[in-house]
Amino acid sequence: MRGMGEPHAEAKTTTGTDTGAEKETGPGGRRRPAGTTALVAVVPEAETVVGEVRKRYDPVAAEGVPPHLTVLYPFLPAGRIDARTRAELAGIFTGHAPFEVRFPRFGRFPGLLWLAPEPDGPVRALTSAVVARWPEAPPYGGAFGDPAPHLTVAQGQSDAVCAAVEEECAGALPGLRTRVAEVRLVVFDGTRWAEDTVFPLGG
Repeated sequence: MRGMGEPHAEAKTTTGTDTGAEKETGPGGRRRPAGTTALVAVVPEAETVVGEVRKRYDPVAAEGVPPHLTVLYPFLPAGRIDARTRAELAGIFTGHAPFEVRFPRFGRFPGLLWLAPEPDGPVRALTSAVVARWPEAPPYGGAFGDPAPHLTVAQGQSDAVCAAVEEECAGALPGLRTRVAEVRLVVFDGTRWAEDTVFPLGG
């Protein structure tokens, strides 16, 4: 899931999709089928701040997922995504300008430690635009209503672990910021996530 697309360039398909693998157990014991997809904005600047703790405390890191803001998870099953779907996604994302966010604080959900992007409005706008086109794919299957945009640092961990990670990383947050200029479609093959297509933001 490396390689950054250029703003205003055409969407680039970098791998094929594989929907034939059997189901795997995902983070927290959830079963995630092969062919599950997501739309994410990678935050490479966060690697130096939380990369090592993610390897220890975020099972998704071992599945090939770098630090990221989730635009939409899950998206459509891979078997439903074709050239027309990708073209529609490209059109949606070119209608949104690149934007900058910083990560000044941590947030908590039960068993989950995350970084809060500020402002979070541009991330919410991307999510809303995709869901408006595909209302059958609400964030997290509709389980959490209107979830806060976030960059996961640790999940499936105790409160004590989350507190220790927060203390370890807090000092580096004042300088953590990124420019979001693209969204990536990624696909789970039963074992790992792989980049499928890069969609540059426009504006």
